[in-house]
Amino acid sequence: MIEVYAFATPNSVKVLVALEELGLAYDLKAVNVRKGEQREEAFLSLNPNGKVPVLVDDSLVLTESAAILVYLAEKTGRFLPTSGAARARVFEQLFFHASALSPAFGNAGFFKRSSPEPQPIAEARFTAEAERILGLLDNKLFTQTFVAGDEFTIADIAHFGWLWRLQFPGLTLDSHPNLSRWYEAVMARPAIQRAIARVESLVPAA
Repeated sequence: MIEVYAFATPNSVKVLVALEELGLAYDLKAVNVRKGEQREEAFLSLNPNGKVPVLVDDSLVLTESAAILVYLAEKTGRFLPTSGAARARVFEQLFFHASALSPAFGNAGFFKRSSPEPQPIAEARFTAEAERILGLLDNKLFTQTFVAGDEFTIADIAHFGWLWRLQFPGLTLDSHPNLSRWYEAVMARPAIQRAIARVESLVPAA
C-alpha cells in the first residue's frame, strides 16, 4: 500500500487530495513539523531535504509535491492529459506554482507571522507579489473553468494547497470573483473534503 508522510501543510494536502480523487488506498503517517520531526534521522532517511510530503510506493520513495502529483496522475491515467497543448498547459501551471505562487505565499506568511524580527520591506514585497499572482489567476479563470483549461487536473490540486491556507499570508479572495468561484467549486468536491479531514486529523489536540 502507498504510504504518505505528511502534516497539515499546503504541500501535504495536495497529495491527499490527489489520492482521494483517484480512489487510491494509502496509509497516512504524521510528521509533526511544529515539533521538528522532519529533522529526525528516521525521516531524513526518506527525504534528506527534511520536508513533507513524502510518498512511498513499493520501492519508490518520492519527494516534492508536484512530482508526486505527476506520478499519481500517470500511474492512474487521470487528471493529466497524455500529450499536446493540454498537457503542456498543466505543466505550465505546475511550474508557475513552484516558481511563483508557492514561494510568494510562503514568504509573505513567514515575514508576516514567523520572522523573529519585523521585516516590513520583505513583508510588503512578498505580499504584493502574492496579490499580483491572485490577480493573474483570477484573470485566467475569467475565460476558463479550471486553471489549465476546462477540465480539473493536478494543476488545480497544486494551486488548491496554498489557496486552502490563504490566511497564512493574510490574503483574501474578496476582490477576485473568478478565483472565488473556482475555489468554491473545488472545495465542494467530496474528495477535497475527505483529504482536508484526514490531513487536519494529523494535528494533535491542544
